[in-house]
Amino acid sequence: MKTFVTVLAIGLAASACDVKTPDANETTSYYDMGESGVKSGGIQMIPIHNGKYKVWTKRVGNNPDIKVLLLHGGPAATHEYFESFDSFFPQEGIEYYYYDQLGSYYSDQPTDSSLWTIDRFVEEVEEVRNALQLDSTNFYLLGNSWGGMLAMEYAFKYQRNLKALLICNMMASCPEYGNYANEVLAKQMDPEVLEEVRAIEANKDFANPRYMELLTPNFYEKHLCRFPASDWPDPVNRSFKHLNSDIYTIMQGPSEFGISGRIAKWDVKSRLHEIEVPTLTVGAAHDTMDPEHMKWMASQVRKGRFLFCPNGSHLSMWDDQQHFFPGVIQFIRDVDEGKF
Repeated sequence: MKTFVTVLAIGLAASACDVKTPDANETTSYYDMGESGVKSGGIQMIPIHNGKYKVWTKRVGNNPDIKVLLLHGGPAATHEYFESFDSFFPQEGIEYYYYDQLGSYYSDQPTDSSLWTIDRFVEEVEEVRNALQLDSTNFYLLGNSWGGMLAMEYAFKYQRNLKALLICNMMASCPEYGNYANEVLAKQMDPEVLEEVRAIEANKDFANPRYMELLTPNFYEKHLCRFPASDWPDPVNRSFKHLNSDIYTIMQGPSEFGISGRIAKWDVKSRLHEIEVPTLTVGAAHDTMDPEHMKWMASQVRKGRFLFCPNGSHLSMWDDQQHFFPGVIQFIRDVDEGKF
């Protein structure tokens, strides 16, 4: 745990050097959530799908020019693993929104399997955007993992509503993601461990406790969040605890070690040129996703920039904060100031 604390301290110290002390008006504005009636700390339950369901959102901060909507991964994880943003965004004056997608822990959790499609999730994001009154003058969409996939798909259809796009730790091709897991990451594992993992997968015995006993130290601690699992940050643990495994399995498959669900054949490499808004792609040296692919993605969109996290994995907002947050914040600042 000492490593994580040290990294966090370094990241906070570096950020603090550039922080401007807000005046009284700025402080008042920050705490003005614009709420009527009973105050809820910025939480808003938003009706979606013709009002049939509701999704949970929470606003932090107040900046009419910069509003970042966070799309979590999974599918069907939760906003909780984004809570590291609380240590960085507020002091930069960035307004941001936590959001649990339909089916995730803090939102409604219907059991209709027909709901779990990319197209329906895209429409959900648009309904959330409308409810939060985000538009092309201020709307920054940041997605991690599955959230990055969803962010790309949203941009293809609704980029007229975006100010900028941030794609974190997500390739533009699930087949290539699967190949990377098989051809690169699997070969980094102990051969005996890999053989046992493959045997369990071949038997489709994913409920076998041994499966996660093998993957946690040999894959997740190396490529998902680079601390011993016993030292994983509390928000990460809560997000994993609250994962809706039914939706996750339908869409992703039973594990992050490859992909086999409904999104297994998703590939939008040929469409990246359609994205015209400023776009940041984020890759990490130890990610489950190929960082070179994400670097290439930045060259395919009209206005792209690549951020590399040399110490990070799939959750670089935790295990490489000293690179992730300065890079993300600088991109947002550059877009806001018209420098990108």
